[in-house]
Amino acid sequence: MTHALLVIDVQNDFCPGGALAVADGDKIVPAINARMTADTTVILTQDWHPAGHSSFASQHPGKAPFEVTQMPYGPQVLWPDHCVQGSDGAAFHPALAVDRAQLILRKGNHQAIDSYSAFFENDHQTPTGLHGYLQTLGIDRLTLVGLATDFCVNFSAVDAARLGYAVTVDTGLCRAIDLDGSLTQAMDGMCAAGVRIT
Repeated sequence: MTHALLVIDVQNDFCPGGALAVADGDKIVPAINARMTADTTVILTQDWHPAGHSSFASQHPGKAPFEVTQMPYGPQVLWPDHCVQGSDGAAFHPALAVDRAQLILRKGNHQAIDSYSAFFENDHQTPTGLHGYLQTLGIDRLTLVGLATDFCVNFSAVDAARLGYAVTVDTGLCRAIDLDGSLTQAMDGMCAAGVRIT
């Protein structure tokens, strides 16, 4: 068992009708379900913000969603309130075959720091614990799918590659926000980090 499928943030708020909807985010669910049947180890990540999270534009008077502000750990895109703990928006898409996962990793649950990556908070130092879990299982190869290509998939893939994993991102099973050219930047960054794009 050296390979795991990492399914990133396939949640209601990132699908059409959600607070931070990614275009066609729901369209990848059936193919992700099919892919999960082919993998022994499946890990789901779940954005899981406390109410009033510091990455929400609503917490920054005079700021609008998608503006960038400076946080103690660096630049931070301000988002609409989304994936609030226990809300319907934070729940997985109802068609996602959640029972096929061996692990559900919740991230972004610290009030003062966002977490795009499945491996580290946005300070790039505070670990989520996923690396240790994978090491314990002897996993050294990862395939990433999910939402959104240019943010949480991208950050997770780059961190995984830097940690020494052989990483593939299956773009057919991802969808992007593409905020001011963020998709092109993400693809270039992933390729530079040694991530295989299919």
